[in-house]
Amino acid sequence: MEAIDEQISQQFYHGTKADLKPGELIVPGYHSNYGKQKKAAYVYLTATLDAAIWGAELALGEGAGRIYIVEPTGPIADDPNLTDKKYPGNPTKSYRSKDPLRVIGEVMDWNGHSPQELKTMKDNLERLKQLGVEAIED
Repeated sequence: MEAIDEQISQQFYHGTKADLKPGELIVPGYHSNYGKQKKAAYVYLTATLDAAIWGAELALGEGAGRIYIVEPTGPIADDPNLTDKKYPGNPTKSYRSKDPLRVIGEVMDWNGHSPQELKTMKDNLERLKQLGVEAIED
């Protein structure tokens, strides 16, 4: 895990459908948006707006997708679900932490993916679910 002070100049995002306010914490333990939707041991964040948009669009629940600007309250590490062999070098700049993320703001002006891109992604996620592929939680 990387120390937070090494990432202090980096802006991070979290995409969701939850309605949150500045100062609130995003904590592990909620049901995952993927696979069998078991309780997530981590919270996820990204340094790219595009990855956060995917998170907001694919999140389960009612309401519109939201993108929050967040700061980690503890160490973060590369998200193994989007790194290693899938995307060597972590080009999506996707991370996870066992510590909460503090909401410090919200991105109000963002454009989602096209309906076709969204359908393709949802179809791929459904295919992975049918194959029993689960998020890496170790």
